Amino acid sequence: MPSFRGLPPSLRPVTRPKATDSGAPPVAQVMVDCGVYVDGVRLPGPYSHAEALAKVHEVEQTGQNAFAWIGLHEPDERQMQDVADVFGIHLLAAEDAVHAHQRPKLERYDETLFLVLKTVNYVPHDSVVLAREIVETGEIMIFVGKNFVVTVRHGEHGGLSEVRKRMDAEPDHMRLGPYAVMHAIADRVVDHYLAVTNLMETDIDAIEEVAFAPGQRTDVEPIYQIKREVVELRRCVNPLSVPFQRMQTEHKDLISKEVRRYLRDVADHQTHAADQIAGYDETLSSLVQAALARVGMQQNTDMRKMSAWAGIIAVPTMIAGIYGMNFDWMPILHRPWGYPVVLAVMATFCVVLYRTFRRNRWL
Repeated sequence: MPSFRGLPPSLRPVTRPKATDSGAPPVAQVMVDCGVYVDGVRLPGPYSHAEALAKVHEVEQTGQNAFAWIGLHEPDERQMQDVADVFGIHLLAAEDAVHAHQRPKLERYDETLFLVLKTVNYVPHDSVVLAREIVETGEIMIFVGKNFVVTVRHGEHGGLSEVRKRMDAEPDHMRLGPYAVMHAIADRVVDHYLAVTNLMETDIDAIEEVAFAPGQRTDVEPIYQIKREVVELRRCVNPLSVPFQRMQTEHKDLISKEVRRYLRDVADHQTHAADQIAGYDETLSSLVQAALARVGMQQNTDMRKMSAWAGIIAVPTMIAGIYGMNFDWMPILHRPWGYPVVLAVMATFCVVLYRTFRRNRWL
């Protein structure tokens, strides 16, 4: 059990009894982590969201800078409302945090910024043809106030434990305040955009190689599938251009100049990812056109073969049909050599047509 006798009373952690499963607070059930940071250093000990904000207010009375960072995973309306009441989060923003599938955006409610980020994850697969899903998406909502950061995550991927560990190890960066946490999360999400787009390039190269491989039938379905994934990825990345631009030019009363410099670097990475996705989209559109053209050529070839065989079969069919009408007066009908002559004529016509079609590359 660590001793905190050397710490001043304002920096000592608030102890609270462990909650049982039957009487666990609703927020505790979805809380991933909760920390209080004083001058960039995290205070030891567990906190609830209300205790964390109370500790921040207590530390601020001593003249030190402090803020709380609370992480939630898929809270329901009651749990989110509890957090919103403590931190003064607007009701509309709290509702957006509960209901996922939000468009990436940046909104301001008084002294609180609300940022929505789409997270992406590359699903490993052996082949694009056999893959049911290539990119899965999730969401991270970030509420940033003067002395708090509340992150709400939706989806099984996109955890922020690595970001928190990295920030805990960089107290100089954490001294920049809650907006430094927002930058770190946005930087992690955007860097993952670049990683996913680089992995998707391998799939696109494989599709392109198959589409233009000689002597192989073209399957358009895998191209459509990966194009759908690129469209989904574009919906996650492209809308962030406006929020990042607004953070550079607006809200200067909230975001410090140093944090805006870091956000400018994140915006550059986001633009690079958006450019890559746009290039992939154009490449896949060209592949779709090429695949459709190749399918059309394959269909024309098949139709020519079918027409050629139909023409060859039509000659003996026509002759057999004529001599099957059972008239009494027909040429060579009652001659003993009539049957072999008719068969020979049929065979001759079929051979001539076959060689003609072969010479014209219909067969």
